[in-house]
Amino acid sequence: MNISRRQAGGWLAGVLLLGSAGAHADVYVDFFRAVNVDNVRGVRAALERGLDPNVLDERGQCALYLAIREDNPQVFELLLNWPGVKPDLANAVGETPLMMAALKGQLDRMQQLLDRGAAPHKSDWSPLHYAATGPSAAAVRLLLDKGAPIDARSANGSTPLMMAARYGDEQSVILLIERGADLAARNGLDMDAFAFARGADRDWMVRTLEQQQRRRAAVPR
Repeated sequence: MNISRRQAGGWLAGVLLLGSAGAHADVYVDFFRAVNVDNVRGVRAALERGLDPNVLDERGQCALYLAIREDNPQVFELLLNWPGVKPDLANAVGETPLMMAALKGQLDRMQQLLDRGAAPHKSDWSPLHYAATGPSAAAVRLLLDKGAPIDARSANGSTPLMMAARYGDEQSVILLIERGADLAARNGLDMDAFAFARGADRDWMVRTLEQQQRRRAAVPR
């Protein structure tokens, strides 16, 4: 399996719970098959047999993250409310269920995860980076209202505004700037939000950034 020894801990614990590696392997495989096709009965059966709801698949993905990614509502509801589930469990590359919901602009699921204790911010790539990359300014607003730092920095120094300028919705860019995002911020490659937009051939976004910059400059201090 392409997962770390620590990540495999839940898998091994499940082996002991179920009594044999062979029995657990069957439940483990059936569980993730059920997760991926929104088979709520199959997921419930595996969990009732003692499988850890936080177990990771062979690619280091947790079931709750997969349910969001695959847009499987019944499995998502079951997993989110299952005893012991960790709503903030990150996958092998540091992505949490909230980050995936934010990327997809799934406001209801974002709110449910936050209500269950998911953190609105984490170091490196954050939920706000993912929301800004996606199609929903409302997702950006929700995280800002929950206290996510507007100029959060990824490991390479990129900010949510930079991600919105290159990939996101125009309204997300406007919202971030209105809330005070730093237009002059540069990442480790010395790129600002304008450079991100130009790099994606989004000339219309460059114009939006310029317009918002002029508007900010015109506001009396």
